Amino acid sequence: MSFRLRVLGLLMLVALAATAATAWLTLRQANRQVQETVTAGRQEVSRITGQLRAYGFAHGTWDGLSPTVAELAKDTGQRIRVATESDVLLADSDALAGRDPRALSGQPAVLVDARPVLSVPEGQVPRLTLKQTAAAIADYRATVAYAACLTRAGAEVTARPGTMGVPRISTDRRPSQCREPKGAADPRIQQDLDALRPCESEQPITACLQRVFNERVGSAAPPRLEIRLGVRNESPPALATAPTVAVAVGVALAVILGALLLSRAVLHPVRAMTLAAKELGEGDLARRVPVSGRDEIAQLGGAFNRMADSIQAGEERQRRLTGDIAHELRTPLANLRGYLEALRDGVVDPTPDLLASLHEETLLQQRIVDDLQDLALAEAGALTYHPAEIDLRELLEAGRTAHHAQAETAGITLELEAPRPVFVTADPDRLRQVVGNLVGNALGATAAGGTVALSLVPRGELAVVEVRDTGKGISAQDLPHLFDRFWRADASRGRATGGSGLGLSIARQIVTDHRGTIEVRSTVGVGTTFTVVLPRAH
Repeated sequence: MSFRLRVLGLLMLVALAATAATAWLTLRQANRQVQETVTAGRQEVSRITGQLRAYGFAHGTWDGLSPTVAELAKDTGQRIRVATESDVLLADSDALAGRDPRALSGQPAVLVDARPVLSVPEGQVPRLTLKQTAAAIADYRATVAYAACLTRAGAEVTARPGTMGVPRISTDRRPSQCREPKGAADPRIQQDLDALRPCESEQPITACLQRVFNERVGSAAPPRLEIRLGVRNESPPALATAPTVAVAVGVALAVILGALLLSRAVLHPVRAMTLAAKELGEGDLARRVPVSGRDEIAQLGGAFNRMADSIQAGEERQRRLTGDIAHELRTPLANLRGYLEALRDGVVDPTPDLLASLHEETLLQQRIVDDLQDLALAEAGALTYHPAEIDLRELLEAGRTAHHAQAETAGITLELEAPRPVFVTADPDRLRQVVGNLVGNALGATAAGGTVALSLVPRGELAVVEVRDTGKGISAQDLPHLFDRFWRADASRGRATGGSGLGLSIARQIVTDHRGTIEVRSTVGVGTTFTVVLPRAH
């Protein structure tokens, strides 16, 4: 991954993490507090209504309810207002606490019904169920009257559900004015049965029985209550700030740590490259920087190492070129000097043959110097080109004609295989120089009776020129050096037969400048093929 993407990814990750953490924490805390508030509110409402219902269920009246309301308000922190459905106020926790009643909240009132919920046996005959329910109605009327009497007399009253759900009263004392129900017959029992009888045909029967039960005991049971809780404009619970601060500090520390790691990842390789550049400038051409990864910093390190390789290779080429030039010019110049000194001293006579030999040696040195100049200009990109649209078939034909006499003298067949014109945009003189060099080398490497063939084949958007010979070939270990300066495949060949050793280097540079490629393949004893590929003209 690139360094830019890593930086962007890290910053985005930190930003997203900070935003997500803050949002998550705030939402979680808010939800939790809301849930806690709602749950606590429901639990408080359930506790308040449950205790008030239990009071009415056990005492059969709402008399003496105020202490229970005051205790519930103190335990829950709620303002509790208890009134009947007809809005007869029974108790108000604010008034019980000695304060002016506060405005009630807008929450709806909660109804509390102290009448028992019938527990009807399942699977028995409806007629028997009706009789049991009628008995339960009579039993509840008597029990409610007894419990109310005990409450007004100040006795401690507790209750538990009986068989049909009717309360069974227990007390710590029995005042004389309160008669405990002994199962005496209720004169209204027949009326209760008549009211229950329509339930035989209704389903479910339990709902019908409960409805009739509530209607028949309504005058004796405590009235239903309306419970109002809370105060208007009560402040909502505030969010805790400590977890938010902790998350913010954690995010800040993460950002600082990420910045430190990022700066270390950037500055460490930059420091290494600065030191390497300093040492490279002081002459240590073997200095390199360690490279790891695939980001921009690693690419910069790789580019620095390639630059150092190029500088070192250029230095090596310069030293090698200087040595090659000295080697190539030393012997002929020594010969020229020796002969000139001999002529000056009168040791040898200035015969026409000697003068011709000295002239030929001078021309060879001039050719070497000219080739070196061409190669230097080509590698520096300063070699002059005059591009034009030319027909490669005509250019190869001109090259074959120029070397025909040489080939005929050597007993070599020089062929051209170009079935149709192929046009390229190039400098004709420079391409003739390339072809002439390749053909000349091929003729020099081919024995009498052999063949040198020039072929031209269009291949899509490319033009392919091949120069093939049936000479002795070049060994595999020599092929990589074929385009090096002053290199000759046959070390025994002299300048007269082997040339300057610069022709192929110049040819490769010319082809490269024409956006083409030149390759060679060879088999010892079979021959060599040079392939030049150029883009076709459009």
